[in-house]
Amino acid sequence: MKNNKQYLLLQQTDKKIAVFKDLKTTVVPSRGWVHTFRTALKMSLRQLGNRLNIAPQSTKEIEEREANGTITLNTLRDVANAMDMQLVYGFISKTDSLEQMIENRAREKAIEIVMRTNNTMKLEDQQISKERIEQAISQKTAEIKHEMPKYLWD
Repeated sequence: MKNNKQYLLLQQTDKKIAVFKDLKTTVVPSRGWVHTFRTALKMSLRQLGNRLNIAPQSTKEIEEREANGTITLNTLRDVANAMDMQLVYGFISKTDSLEQMIENRAREKAIEIVMRTNNTMKLEDQQISKERIEQAISQKTAEIKHEMPKYLWD
């Protein structure tokens, strides 16, 4: 990466999200966390509703909205507070790190660029070897990763 500040930010962010990596394998309960914790605590809909200052039916609707993915973070935060808990949320990279994510995306873009050039050369009967194509992809990947151009995420 050409910008040391950007690289430092990337490293710090990777470090912050590292604590979430073990959560990758956590399976979200089918009825949601609110329902799971409420029933584990033997708290009724009415009791949780009282703590939230809402009707039991509204509490049930909160559980339903969480289960179908339409609940807001503010509502989850309110419910967590009502159950003497704290809402924690974050993002987990599908790759090993953000740097690896950038590497993968840079390689995708490099393949796109090199193969477009190779196709043009093929039309002009100047096709290059597979080894040279792979070398060009590697070089272009390194260049894109270093420069982090705006088109990286297009």
